[in-house]
Amino acid sequence: MSRVCEFCGKGPQNGHNVSHANNKTKKIWQPNLQSVRHQVDGRTVKVRVCTKCLKSGQIHKPSPRNLAEVLPKN
Repeated sequence: MSRVCEFCGKGPQNGHNVSHANNKTKKIWQPNLQSVRHQVDGRTVKVRVCTKCLKSGQIHKPSPRNLAEVLPKN
């Protein structure tokens, strides 16, 4: 499973850690991906999205289940 946001396409960034002595070592910054359920055309799909997409409201979460249907009747 690749580390890419399924909405905006944000992926890993690379660069260098630079020490005080100016030594450079390779570094990879990973995006903050979360697995969430997303409602598409009336069905629920699990997607991996970055937190920026979650906060911006691009994800349509399914409505919570009705508790009367889930709880057993007495």
